[in-house]
Parts: sequence; structure tokens; C-alpha cells
Amino acid sequence: MKKAELVFIPFPAKGHLVSTVEVAKLLVDLNSNLSISVLIIERTVDAESTAYADSLTAASTTTRIKFIHLPQPVQDTDAANFIRSVVQTHEPLVREAVTKIVEHSNSVPGSPRLAGFVLDLFCTSFRDLANDFGVPSYLFCTSGAGFLGFLFFTQALHDEQNFEFVELTDSETEFTIPSYVNSVSTKLFPSATFKPEGFGLFLSVAKQVREMKGIMVNTFLELESHAVDSLSNCKLPPVYPVGPILNTEGCSGVHQNYDSIMQWLDQQPRSSVVFLCFGSRGSFSANQVKEIACALEQSGFRFLWSLRRAPEQVNGKMGHPTDYENMAEVLPEGFLDRTAEIGKIIGWAPQSAILGHPATGGFVSHCGWNSTLESIWFGVPMATWPLYAEQQLNALQLVKELGLAVEIKMDYRIDGGGEVELVKAETIERGIRRLMEHDSDVRKRMKEMSDRSRKALMDGGSSHSTLCRFIDEVVGNMP
Repeated sequence: MKKAELVFIPFPAKGHLVSTVEVAKLLVDLNSNLSISVLIIERTVDAESTAYADSLTAASTTTRIKFIHLPQPVQDTDAANFIRSVVQTHEPLVREAVTKIVEHSNSVPGSPRLAGFVLDLFCTSFRDLANDFGVPSYLFCTSGAGFLGFLFFTQALHDEQNFEFVELTDSETEFTIPSYVNSVSTKLFPSATFKPEGFGLFLSVAKQVREMKGIMVNTFLELESHAVDSLSNCKLPPVYPVGPILNTEGCSGVHQNYDSIMQWLDQQPRSSVVFLCFGSRGSFSANQVKEIACALEQSGFRFLWSLRRAPEQVNGKMGHPTDYENMAEVLPEGFLDRTAEIGKIIGWAPQSAILGHPATGGFVSHCGWNSTLESIWFGVPMATWPLYAEQQLNALQLVKELGLAVEIKMDYRIDGGGEVELVKAETIERGIRRLMEHDSDVRKRMKEMSDRSRKALMDGGSSHSTLCRFIDEVVGNMP
């Protein structure tokens, strides 16, 4: 069999980078003639991603995955312009790195030959560079198949009917989108849909993906069968559901509070703790924090709460959430004393380790796709509280279509540009009580889906078979 090399270009955000690295590991494990080079783009303000990226080379256990750090960090700006600047500023650096790979392949007998680029959803413009090297491009979508179908639907509606979504800002229009079972209100659309720069990005991404050789999606057939089937009717390249792609090894030795968190969980009864965590960009106003605290206290459930300070603007740019130095300053007076026996509040959380602990019984989540897949993997039912990006669409799937979650607030968002809604303690408490019901249908369905997620990656499982088919496709398309 020919020796092949793929160049992966993940988007510079930890959630994208982690799943890209994990799918690369799976691919090289499945085929000894495959090698992968992962090009790492770093960001000036994202210390979390930078630390993870720096750890990759040292932790690598195979010479068939190389991590190439590009020397110029990218400056943060608003989302759409940031995504464009990643491609514009790094095109010469990517070209130089890939040229070296090709030169090495040509000069060393028996070296793998460049077989293609595997691009993140927000790095699809590098497809032109792949064409320059005479190799095909493939997509690795770190979101689900439902959201991918949403992109193709909005692009088709715009191109075929000249439809302008900007006109629907703040409306509640319902659309029938093929990748979702239920009709979808515009209240659940990503905020970028209604902004000219953001929607322009969606359009260009959808068009570029249609011209690729294949699409890997971080999902599994048993989870998103309806969405995956709908994509087959969109005149697309072959779609490969390859998930759930996760790093479930935990954070021991990396997270400074790991031991104390695990020790606390060890002391709690099985499935008794509600875990609240809202991702790397998740934070709330002081007023919203107080409502969450009141809900937790009134519910009486044991809780582990990842509480982070909202970011501040520096030179017109929004930073990232940080840990509180003194959490009492933002919580109701006396809250920490009154809940000392049942609750623990932390900053940044070793999420997968917490979800995998037997004491964790429910997950109040922002519904980021990686967090969703982790919750499914560990069989922990969810309460949905989306914040930004496609998370409202994920919440719709989880609650209405899959029955794997209960709703706290499905159309909540922090990136709409207007005043952020205050979710009252009564609403939060009601969601937590439903989440923690031990004999609920949601809990039973989540356990069944957890079993299916693990079988999908086993030898002969749906995602395992799809990964093998993808490798065959790559080798078959080699120039």
C-alpha cells in the first residue's frame, strides 16, 4: 500500500484543536502507512490553547504524527474578521511548511507522499493552497451534522432565492431545515446569521466545502441519523460520521485543583451532584450569578459549579473569562457558608474527569459540541443553557429531537449585541430538579446513547467502519 501523508489545519481554538489531534491519532492507529502533520496556529490571548499546543509534541507517542508550530501568533479581533485574518496572515507560513514536507518526501526514498489537506470548517480557504500543491482537500467538521446541514440550507436559500437573513433579526420566523426533525425558529439561529460579515463567512464556507473530496464530521450515525441522511440529499461530497472524537483521558497533573476536586467528588453519593460548566468562553453577569446561586441553594442538590469572571474589553477587544480571586464578592451574602456541606465552587474545570466520575448525576451546560459529546460518552443527562455560536441549535437537538436533555433556557445568547436576558432562579431551579430526577426518560435515553457512542468506535462499529472508508478514499485519490 502507498504511504500517504495528510496535512491537518485546525482552527486556533482549543475545542477545535483537541478533536483534530484525537482524530489524527485514530487515523494513524488504523493504518500504519498513514502519517499526519498538524499545523498549529497560535493566538496572542488564548493561553489555554497555547499551553495545550505546547504540550502536544512532548506527549506524542508516535513519529507518524508531527506537530508543526507556525511562528506567528494571530491577533484576536471580532469573530468573522478573526477567521479571515487567520487564513490571510498564515497562507505564506502554511505554504512554506507544506513545501518542506514535499521536499523531504521527494528527497528521502520511502517517505510518505502528500495525499491531501484536512481543513477545519473555519479554515476552508486553505483549499486554494491545496489546489496549488495538486492535492485534494477534505473537511473535518468539529461541530455536528445538524449544524453543517444548517450552513448548506442557508446558503441554498440565499443563492436560489436571494434571501437575506439580516432582515429577520429579532423575529421568530420558523424554517423547515432538512437536517432537523422539527421546524427551527430564527431565535435559535447563530447570531452571525444576521450580521453581514458573519453570514458572508457562512456562505463562503458552505461553497468551499461543497467542492471538497470528502467531509468528516465529529458525530456518529446513531446520534444524528436524521441529519446525516439529510446531507446525502444535498449534492455534497461523501460524508463520514467519525465520532465521538474526544480526549477523555482527564486532566490529572495538568489542572492545579484536580486532586481536591476529585477528593470532594469521592465523598459524594453516586449520581448526586449537579455539575455546572459553560465552556472556555462561558461567564455571566453578577446579577445572573446570584440567580444561579439562589436556584442551587433552593434546589438542595449537591453541586459542583465552575464559576468564572466575565471578560473585560482591552483596547476594544474582548478577552477571555478568568477565575475569581475572591468568589464571595459575586455570590449572595452567606451563600458559601450555607452551602458548605453540599456544594463546591471552582474556577476552570477538568470537565471530562468530572463527567466521568460516578458522583456526577447531571450537567448544566452551554451545549458546545465537544461538551455535548463528552456528556453522552459518560452517560450524564444535560440541562441546556446555550450561550453563543451554534449552541442554541445543539440545545434544540438535545431537548426536542433526541430527548437527552431538559431545558433551562434554549434561546439564551450572549453574542447577539443587545441586552442579555436575566434568567430567574425559579426557571433555573425547575430545570435542575427535572435534570436530577433519577427515573426520568431523559436519564434512560442518555444511558442508551452512551452505550451506542462507545460501540460506534469499536471494531466494526459505525464510526470505526467510516474511518476505514475515509482512509481508503484518501489513498484512492492520491496523485
